[in-house]
Amino acid sequence: MIGRGCGAVLVVLLAAFIAIGCVRPASAADPAFRRWLQELWPDAQKLGVSRATFDAAAAGLEPDLSLPDLVVPGRPDKPPRGQAEFVQTPEQYLRERTLASLAAEGRKLFAKHRDTLNRIERRYGVPGPVVVAIWGRETAFGSYKLPHDAITVLATQGFYGKRKDFFRNEFLYALKMLQDGVPRADMRASWGGALGMTQFLPSEFYRHAVDFDGDGRADIWRSMPDALASAAQQLAHKGWQAGHHWAYEVKVPKGTDCTIADPDHLRPLKDWLAAGYVPAAKKPLPADLAEPASLLMPAGLFGPAFLILKNYYVIKNYNFSDLYVLFVGNVSDRIAGGGPFATPWGKIVQLRTADLEEMQRRLAALGLYRDKIDGKAGMRTRLALGAYQKVEGLTLDCWPDAAVLEHLRAESQAR
Repeated sequence: MIGRGCGAVLVVLLAAFIAIGCVRPASAADPAFRRWLQELWPDAQKLGVSRATFDAAAAGLEPDLSLPDLVVPGRPDKPPRGQAEFVQTPEQYLRERTLASLAAEGRKLFAKHRDTLNRIERRYGVPGPVVVAIWGRETAFGSYKLPHDAITVLATQGFYGKRKDFFRNEFLYALKMLQDGVPRADMRASWGGALGMTQFLPSEFYRHAVDFDGDGRADIWRSMPDALASAAQQLAHKGWQAGHHWAYEVKVPKGTDCTIADPDHLRPLKDWLAAGYVPAAKKPLPADLAEPASLLMPAGLFGPAFLILKNYYVIKNYNFSDLYVLFVGNVSDRIAGGGPFATPWGKIVQLRTADLEEMQRRLAALGLYRDKIDGKAGMRTRLALGAYQKVEGLTLDCWPDAAVLEHLRAESQAR
């Protein structure tokens, strides 16, 4: 039997847990969520979803407030957790042990499924090592068990998320998947709602999924041929150029200005080579050196440099992260017989998301940064930071660190 004093303590503790978000309120406490859910019915109906399917999916559906990137009324806004490719340094994300391990397993799977992968390449123009590398990065070749129910994730993000319209649309397509016979049990997802062995959002499933094994349905959950052919078709739809590479690692000339590592600074491959950008690996260069390329220095002067081609951006359309592309590209190169990055990654520090957002706002106020405030050390942030370093006579390295942020703050106070 619990005494009165212990009961009071439990009440206080329960209130504290609710206040910090450890205990999720029931959806009934937020009737706005239920109203929002029911208001989706006309749009779901337009996609061919029956009332029975809609009601079965909505019955008892409660938002999962433990997901990242939510804005919940009455709860302090949590710093975004973010995907690893956006919050880790290149050295952390591109760990040699991880790349080597996935590449070794990828080579075995490539050999095992060579005939299927060759057929995929003949149909879509995408080499087998590339789609195998995507498979490895997304779900460790299908061995990683996705932790969330897609319906719950997409409804939660559609109502409470920071990209409501985007996830609202994906939720509707997830309902269509249920209507079209995909079992709810198969619809396990990442916290962002991506499904299957190669991680497709529901709308991407309808745009790109393919029945490659000929059994009458596109199965990106259990059929390796379907999953990898679907990934290849998505890349093809996004503009993959058959017979072309994605990037070449290069050694840059001494004194290179890192602010020319700009996707808009395009030159033919032959011009880069003539200017002293030397391939870092013994990879054969294409016969046609007229293909436009730009320079990428993802860690500023603290790591490898790359001449990137159109197919680089096609992979980036699969996942909008430079580090993701480098991961997939390097693993695919290793599966095809290549090796590690020739230049090691420097031990640099990634600023906190809030600090990077502050840096972006300060650079934007100076007219140097014109992209969205997202707290990521992406291309545009590095270029704006490099431009600031040049203007202020600071050491030019194109990497956002705490010292430059302090300089920005001091300059702002001085003005």
